[in-house]
Amino acid sequence: MRMNRDLIKSYKNTAEEFNQTINSLKDNHTDLMQKNLKLETRVKDLNAEKNQLQRDFDSLNKKGPVCLFMSTELKSWSDSRQYCRDRGADLVIINTEEKQVSLFSESVWIGLSDREREGNMKWVDNSTLKQGFWFKDQPNNYGGNQDCIELNYNREKPGWSPLNSWNDVACSNKKKGICEK
Repeated sequence: MRMNRDLIKSYKNTAEEFNQTINSLKDNHTDLMQKNLKLETRVKDLNAEKNQLQRDFDSLNKKGPVCLFMSTELKSWSDSRQYCRDRGADLVIINTEEKQVSLFSESVWIGLSDREREGNMKWVDNSTLKQGFWFKDQPNNYGGNQDCIELNYNREKPGWSPLNSWNDVACSNKKKGICEK
């Protein structure tokens, strides 16, 4: 009989330890579930923040350059480009009407040419031209030596408008350049 009591007592102790372990596991599970929920919420918040930062970044890129400045001396296209590069910039890339119409004051170099292959206009970042703002009948490579593009502020030229003002000219011509940083 004593043996049965000892077995029963042992069984009760084991059952009690088992219940304590189950309760402890339930508490741990509850804690882990709460931590998991907090982590999921944090991940969701971080993703929303990342998406907002990406939208802000994209918006800033669409708004245009951080800084525009013009060279002070008349130079060839290559020398104007080097002037810009020496200052951490490059000749301006014009890819929107808003940017095009905001740059008028005089005839200047922009960062577009077909120096590598005639008729294949490339920007200084090596991207291809998508939209141009050409004078009528331009580019024409007159004389076979017009590979660099000027934004020409010649209001007297027939057909001139802020949206029709690009002209291809010899790269050795001397002009100021518009730099974009």
